Amino acid sequence: MKSKDLSVDLQDRIVSKHKSGEGYRNISAALNVPMSTVASIICKWKKFETTRTFPRDVRPSKLSNWGRRALVREVTKNPMVTLSELQRSSVERGEPSRRTTISAAIHQSGLYGRAARRKPLLSKRHMAASLEFAKRHLKDSQILRNKILWSDETKIELFCASRLGRKPGTAHHQANTIPTVKHGGGSIMLWGCFSAAGTGRLVRIKGKMTAAMYRDILDENLLQSALDLRLGGRFTFQQDNDPNHTAKISKEWLQANSVNVLEWPSQSPDLNPIEHLWRELKMAVLRRLPSNLIELERCCKEEWTKLAKDRCAKLVASYSKRLEAVIVAKGASTKY
Repeated sequence: MKSKDLSVDLQDRIVSKHKSGEGYRNISAALNVPMSTVASIICKWKKFETTRTFPRDVRPSKLSNWGRRALVREVTKNPMVTLSELQRSSVERGEPSRRTTISAAIHQSGLYGRAARRKPLLSKRHMAASLEFAKRHLKDSQILRNKILWSDETKIELFCASRLGRKPGTAHHQANTIPTVKHGGGSIMLWGCFSAAGTGRLVRIKGKMTAAMYRDILDENLLQSALDLRLGGRFTFQQDNDPNHTAKISKEWLQANSVNVLEWPSQSPDLNPIEHLWRELKMAVLRRLPSNLIELERCCKEEWTKLAKDRCAKLVASYSKRLEAVIVAKGASTKY
């Protein structure tokens, strides 16, 4: 139980004796006050030049420092914990608190609720393969990397959700809304490629992708993209380990056309710099607000050709940093 504050007269006598040169022990014995209390009164006087207690500016928190540290430990140990679970934990510790109090305490420690980033599920085998790939290619020359043609597929939705900055009360302004239709607006699948010299072909995949469709995409777009980007005959083609990519019919086409394929670890989108271009493409298309799938496809192809060559070159030039991040993470997911 909290003890009562000392009287103003007694506090003044403690300060007076301190000014006259008496030590903490003598003051404690003379006034029958604990030495820790004497030290606290004198420390307060030195800091504020008074021993009076002024009214608080804000309401004191119901959470003790120990309770705050317990909350931070719990969130650090389990980032997926909810406010309701934290509230139950605080009740069990004897410090029942409101959700807003708990949230404020966590924010003061630099922890904020964020949407979890989606990453592929990695097994130990996947992480070992990514780590081995990063170590093997870390010292590759820039000339060799400039000869790589990176490729991938992605899905782009017609009306996709997006975060935006707006003022309070303007949520329904047309500039701050995204149109929707019943049953969704649909989406399209795209295959694209790029190198340090710029973007290559971008094609729409109609229907469900098959190995035969992928072989046709390669036949109609791969060599022409390499030619347009002036990669020469001895370029390296990068693709992931999708079953359609590793199917017999796809391998036979690549071998027949003497295409050197980069050996690629499974479940490793962090290693592919084209992911950054997909993100930029989706943002550019979103700003144009296409109204149907045909217009969406047209916008995608137009914006793809507008992606700066300098941006492509920088993505390839900084590839060592991407590999170093994988090595530091020991093959696990990275910020890329």
